[in-house]
Amino acid sequence: MVGELPPAARDTTRLVALYRAMALNRAFDQKAVVLQRSGRLGTYASSLGEEAVGVGVGAAMAADDVLVPSFRDHGAQLLRGVTMTELFLFWSGDERGSDFAVPREDFPVSIPVGSHAPHAAGVALALKLKGGGRAALCLLGDGATSKGDFYEAINIAGVWRLPIVFVVANNQWAISVPRARQTAAETIAQKAWAAGFDGVQVDGNDVIAVFHEAGRALQKACAGDGPSLIEAFTYRLADHTTADDAARYRPVDEVKARWAEEPILRLRRHLSETGAWSKADEDALRAECGAEVEAAEKAYLETPPQPVSAIFDYLHATLPDDLAAQRAAAIDEADRDG
Repeated sequence: MVGELPPAARDTTRLVALYRAMALNRAFDQKAVVLQRSGRLGTYASSLGEEAVGVGVGAAMAADDVLVPSFRDHGAQLLRGVTMTELFLFWSGDERGSDFAVPREDFPVSIPVGSHAPHAAGVALALKLKGGGRAALCLLGDGATSKGDFYEAINIAGVWRLPIVFVVANNQWAISVPRARQTAAETIAQKAWAAGFDGVQVDGNDVIAVFHEAGRALQKACAGDGPSLIEAFTYRLADHTTADDAARYRPVDEVKARWAEEPILRLRRHLSETGAWSKADEDALRAECGAEVEAAEKAYLETPPQPVSAIFDYLHATLPDDLAAQRAAAIDEADRDG
């Protein structure tokens, strides 16, 4: 500990819950990579090393807030009630994985970089017009803050004093482009100043700090005091996605050094030093996470594939004639192929 502790840091039950959530996030992550490498999942974006950002944010949100996530925010989604099976389905290319059973108003994963920021501002406008003290939270990466979508979103959020929190996971790399080559801003947090609202930087590998600051910003937004931007300073320990080889552009020694700062290890050491965690606790947690992930994998692999007609069925209320003909032809061909 290097400063005055927020209340969450003195709540052992809360800390253990945050630790468990990060451990489950990592177990899910590892399984997803294994599934992709064995040809049973599509290209996947790992959150290795960034678990404190998603978990800290997800734990700080109220159930009726709205999450607008990017593609590396599994920790937040799992805490919000998205299931691992749904996430496996999404990353396999099955859109049923975006039809969440629990957080019905949360947005699906956004793959295009930064394009979901204006959507999040739109959500926040809707929440403001409806009233009721709810907020939107938009998770994105440092590379997204170099996109026009991001600037348009924070500009309108500032102008209209929208109830929204932008959380930027600054993991130092926008695919293969280092942070220093994508923006000349001294910090990403200060980009909020041009939009007329607060921007702060936190240690994104400290789940207590992320949880505390996200909670403060959400409370401010729900009270009608406008938007905030949080830059969570972290590091991407994995490749950008399973289609990437980060060893081609990142020094191995740089990555190795960052492992000493990763969030799960840090919190586990703190819990152990304070007597709140033991080897037996750790062994039990690993078994629990493993069992939960295995059950989700089984449910995913046993999910029957959608019929070929599904590709036509969710875009139009009434299919145009040319697509209706294509749908019929696709069904006929699938029937012939058995």
